Amino acid sequence: MTINRRWTIRPVRSGLAAALTLGLLLTSAASASAVPAVGSAGGGTVLGGVDLETATVLDLQQAIDRHRLSSVRLTVFYLNRIRSLNPRLHAVIETNPDALQDAAASDVHRRQHGARSALEGIPVLLKDNVDTKDRQHTTAGSFALINARPARDAFLVQRLRAAGAIVLGKANLSEWANFRSLTSSSGWSGRGGQTNNPYVLDRNPCGSSSGSGVAAAANLATVTIGTETDGSIVCPSGANGIVGIKPTLGLVSRAGVVPISAEQDTAGPMTRNVTDAAAVLSVIQGVDARDPATAPAGPFVGRDYLAALNKNALQGKRIGVWRGGIGDNAEVAALLDATVAKLRSLGATVVDNVDLPGLDDAFNNEFPALLTEFKHDINAYLAGTPGSHPADLAGLIAFNQANADIEMPFFQQEIFEIAEATSGDLTDPAYLQQRATATGSARAAIDTAIATNNLSAIVAPTNNAAWVTNLQTGDDFTGFVSSSGPAAVAGYPNITVPAGYSQGVLPLGMSFFGGRWSEPTLISLGYAFEQATNVRKPPTFLPTLPTLAAASTGSTATATTHHLW
Repeated sequence: MTINRRWTIRPVRSGLAAALTLGLLLTSAASASAVPAVGSAGGGTVLGGVDLETATVLDLQQAIDRHRLSSVRLTVFYLNRIRSLNPRLHAVIETNPDALQDAAASDVHRRQHGARSALEGIPVLLKDNVDTKDRQHTTAGSFALINARPARDAFLVQRLRAAGAIVLGKANLSEWANFRSLTSSSGWSGRGGQTNNPYVLDRNPCGSSSGSGVAAAANLATVTIGTETDGSIVCPSGANGIVGIKPTLGLVSRAGVVPISAEQDTAGPMTRNVTDAAAVLSVIQGVDARDPATAPAGPFVGRDYLAALNKNALQGKRIGVWRGGIGDNAEVAALLDATVAKLRSLGATVVDNVDLPGLDDAFNNEFPALLTEFKHDINAYLAGTPGSHPADLAGLIAFNQANADIEMPFFQQEIFEIAEATSGDLTDPAYLQQRATATGSARAAIDTAIATNNLSAIVAPTNNAAWVTNLQTGDDFTGFVSSSGPAAVAGYPNITVPAGYSQGVLPLGMSFFGGRWSEPTLISLGYAFEQATNVRKPPTFLPTLPTLAAASTGSTATATTHHLW
């Protein structure tokens, strides 16, 4: 197998020529190329009089309709910005060689027929575990899949393209969605290297959807797509100061997404504001015959989440507060206290210290169940993906051993090996008991808390301050904060919104989660909180924090082992 070890950040010129063949005006393309140079603070983000840092997709649609922008101009801007910033961020593995041609086609479609959706002409980056059938690769960050050739787009990509969105490229990720090693560094892949947090570059971006989170935060695309099994949409969203939505299991099809587990995996939007996340989720939801889990979503997939945006949504709502994921992190506890006060000031009734009974049973059974599911699901994915690549998990393990210099220079593949030792049999009684206990306990915990306290949603901190990346020792979970588990294991929705900063620099998020199919409520609550607080600020691209003392999270907790998939 021939391995191309280089990233594929393609030059703008070849794609621009393709766009011009579709009749695009030379003057439009030339003005689009005149993007301000990216300096130490990230460069200019104003294009056609529109500040892309603060504009929503609705603002962009208006600007394009008024001929202040075009899809081609947006796409060239982002391709140039990726070329300028990605050497520091390692957030993008490759760009789409057809992006500008697709953008030109979108501009033509708009002129002739109007916009197909709020995403018409909008550049989107996909996590590199989402299949595309075009000239891009889908590798989960691993050279083992460099010669894989998916036969079709993932269902969610089909939905994006049908809505007129432009697939800009593939975002870096924790290789194999962080389900390879017990001592990995989040954000590292063999193909993409180590993704860096744009607020402080030596800090970790968290979670496996690291490239998607960093790319959205650093404005390398209008919107991005991430995936989550447990924490990998919400944690990188929180750590990178953006909005992330982990939908109800089955609302978004997983067909064409490199799996960990069909029982917990889902894709979702990662964006700079709630409006954009609502627009993306409205497009990518849908019932898909290739993913049986989407069948129950039938009554819910027609919802327009933009209609849920209500800045007064917190008035009269009952919000529970779960403190179980904070541990001893005093800094995050203080932020939660401030959030509670803000929710009350916005008219919500807050029920503090809500209990989620039975979570120990859920968490104790989650990982053993995932191991069996991963072996089964990754083998099925590989068997159904054309191209030259390992045939199964055992083949992936052998590939990594044979290519240890590029695949295992920093950490090994213990999770792969533990998963391979399982039966991979989804009819095994021991496995079935593990999954039933994990999912059932998590659902019962959330459902009971909501019913007992008559809640609209539960709020909890998303993350602690990002730790210093260390490829030799892996992720540092000292003082770790995470609230992703209950909703992730239950298959219930979760939205995180920027809520504050550690030391005024490192982002901290706040999560709202609730019962099955409760996306409209959660989006409305997240939007009301976002509009009332206006917390988010652009990244600063600091090389490091000024002093070692400043790196403290204020926590007295000791390091423990966690995983974000």
